[in-house]
Amino acid sequence: MDEEGMNQNGSKSQGAGGQVPATTPSEVLMRDFVSDWSPLHDASIHGRLLALKKLINQGSDVNLVTADHVSPLHEACLGGHAACASFLLKHGAKVNGVTVDWHTPLFSACVSGSVACLNLLLQHGANLHPPCDLASPIHEAAKRGHAQCVELLISHGVNIDHNVKHLGTPLYVACENQQVDCSRKLLESGANVNSGKGLESPLHVATRSCSVELVMLLIDFGADIWAKNAEGKRPMELVPPGSPLGQLFLQKEGPLSLMQLCRLCIRRCFGHKQHQKITGLLLPEELKHFLLHV
Repeated sequence: MDEEGMNQNGSKSQGAGGQVPATTPSEVLMRDFVSDWSPLHDASIHGRLLALKKLINQGSDVNLVTADHVSPLHEACLGGHAACASFLLKHGAKVNGVTVDWHTPLFSACVSGSVACLNLLLQHGANLHPPCDLASPIHEAAKRGHAQCVELLISHGVNIDHNVKHLGTPLYVACENQQVDCSRKLLESGANVNSGKGLESPLHVATRSCSVELVMLLIDFGADIWAKNAEGKRPMELVPPGSPLGQLFLQKEGPLSLMQLCRLCIRRCFGHKQHQKITGLLLPEELKHFLLHV
């Protein structure tokens, strides 16, 4: 329940008896373009749908922004309140509004991990790639481990290998934050396993974090164990003493099997959206499962 049940507890924007105070003409003029914080923002961030409806019906501007250009839609998505976001969008909220930090509502939805808000925004024409790389939705979702958000963005055509200078690729960010599910989702969808941050590959950063599961996953998807970073070091040279990763790398030093080479070659040919393409092939299910790493 988004949220009507929550209205029984009242909110900052409600007066005695749960009524929303009327807005005077002077307040409307003062808050015409910019407001530090308004009852509309408060209702949106807390998911108070009834209060939001009353405020808008009384004439509040759905695109009222704070001094930092934060809109009620930003707040609704940050709180993960899909019902509030839907109501705002139906009443003309700007789906691609940008804050001073370059955050869009889509970015806010990726922060909260709200698939419902994300889906609403995409249906209303939200841009997958913001005007500035300082706030990339796919990177934020990968960083926070929101695998369903990552999957939804991929299904709508986001650049899965979008490389941001200060962040790297979404896969690198997922590995850096030890988000195994997001890393797997990106790899299954055709992300470049060796594309990271500069010369630092996802395998380098996974090794630094001593994540056996991530290292095994990356190697299984064809990560180059011989790649050197800016310091001239291979991933295996970053293994801490006594770590089980040392033995793992020793086992992987030999040549790949013919089966593995064939699988990697076929997956490279398919590029992105590999899952859908491989599933549609006229092949035995066992072979499809092998190609899909199932």
